[in-house]
Amino acid sequence: MSETLADIAIPPQFPDHTQLPESDGTFVKNFQEHPQSIIITDSIIQTLEKIHPDGQFCIGQDCGIYWRETEPPEKGTVAPDWFYVPDVAPRLEGKIRRSYVFWREYIPPLIAIELASGNGDEERDKTPLAGLQPGEKPGKFWVYERIIRIPYYVIYEVNNGNLEVYHLVDFCYQKMQPNERGHYPIPPLGVELGLWHGSYLNNPEQLWLRWWDNEGNLLLVGKEEAQLEKFRAEQQQQRAEQAENKAAKLAAKLRELGIDPDDDL
Repeated sequence: MSETLADIAIPPQFPDHTQLPESDGTFVKNFQEHPQSIIITDSIIQTLEKIHPDGQFCIGQDCGIYWRETEPPEKGTVAPDWFYVPDVAPRLEGKIRRSYVFWREYIPPLIAIELASGNGDEERDKTPLAGLQPGEKPGKFWVYERIIRIPYYVIYEVNNGNLEVYHLVDFCYQKMQPNERGHYPIPPLGVELGLWHGSYLNNPEQLWLRWWDNEGNLLLVGKEEAQLEKFRAEQQQQRAEQAENKAAKLAAKLRELGIDPDDDL
């Protein structure tokens, strides 16, 4: 007896971002992780808005990228501490993204950043999928390089300030070398990535991962921009007051010489 379409079991539709957990279930590893993610986002957002005037991009902070359907779903995900995906909608069907489902959208993040609490071994793990026991997960490095193929992968060891940036070349990650400023250029964004020493969000002075433009100018966060504008306004006021004082002294000198500065020449 031949089978009909009704007799054939049709596999369920792949789940979307609303049906999948929004993270891989791991805890935030250190107190610097959230402010570090904020400073990365806050300082790059204006650059991304210029690149995408239509607003078609998304930023993920410690949320899952689903690259393989598994049971449980978390086994088929990686959760970078920060990543940016170009040319995708920031919302899907009017809903805030809970995760990024790679098998539905196919566009890889341009850059992924891991903020390592330890020595970075977990972030450099190249264990492939083949040969793993059920329930085991392949290494992050392997997934980013071989499966999702993220062009730029950043590992920043928070405790010791070690920074590594990898660029995908011929399907393999090549470790980049810093330029003369000690920064790592990210040409598609027109920016450089490096370390900055200072204080941010009530945290003591320490090293922070930050962006610069191609000329080496630090990309500012909102608070820094406000402080800069205040400084510029104070400078402009000081120059105006100095010009006014100079004009008043000149007028007084002319009067001493019997010249009325208010007379039309």
